[in-house]
Amino acid sequence: MTLNNVQKNNIIHILIQSLRTKFDNYNPEPASMPFHTRLLGKDRIALFSFIHSLNTNFGTTIFEPVAIELAKNNFTITQKQATAGTQISDKAQREIQDIIDGISAANIKPNKIDEIERIRKVCQTGIMHTVKLTKVDIMLENSSGEKFLFDIKTAKPNKGAFKEFKRTLLEWVATILANNPNAKVNTLIAIPYNPYEPKPYDRWTMAGMLDLPDELKVAEEFWDFLGGKNTYKDLLDCFEQVGIELRDEIDNYFKKYNK
Repeated sequence: MTLNNVQKNNIIHILIQSLRTKFDNYNPEPASMPFHTRLLGKDRIALFSFIHSLNTNFGTTIFEPVAIELAKNNFTITQKQATAGTQISDKAQREIQDIIDGISAANIKPNKIDEIERIRKVCQTGIMHTVKLTKVDIMLENSSGEKFLFDIKTAKPNKGAFKEFKRTLLEWVATILANNPNAKVNTLIAIPYNPYEPKPYDRWTMAGMLDLPDELKVAEEFWDFLGGKNTYKDLLDCFEQVGIELRDEIDNYFKKYNK
């Protein structure tokens, strides 16, 4: 087992508090679904609506705090919803656009190591601009000062959004290097679980824009990176334990919609 009892208890506490907070603040949008309601019952319709609502902020209310809890033992700095930086050079912006244009036109293949070095060469060259970039979902730093910035995405991201994902990852690199040109930085997309399991995650849709080994971590790759080998399995056990512990509470909550 990877997770110690303290970590397990902390994660279980995070999950319970997140669910109870959601219950306390949940207010389903009024919507008449007469056929669905008569077929399935008000409580099941309410549960469906609740799950849909939960999915929209699962990342910020559950995945992010759990990720931080897991990373505490293995990283010296752990932050969620962090700012990568506020300055970027116009030469770096141009270099980023050239990289994206080259990949989009299939003139070059994604190569994160090469891309970072291209940005490093111009990271403090030209006019510096103040920017407000996408927040970093999870930002970590290890004992040697190496940084890891994660953008947590849904399990099935829209194929058309990959170009903007790539831009975000490269802009984070540029702002980190603008502050410290010698920094060792990694920027990645994280997919919390594999919706195709037990089949391998379908990565081909991302292969055209992302350097898969250096820009993507899926399911076990992500969670085990944060907490160590077998973390993903232990984490699923924590979720199951909370589900069992709160089963009656959850059932009673949705029964009220049948009244």
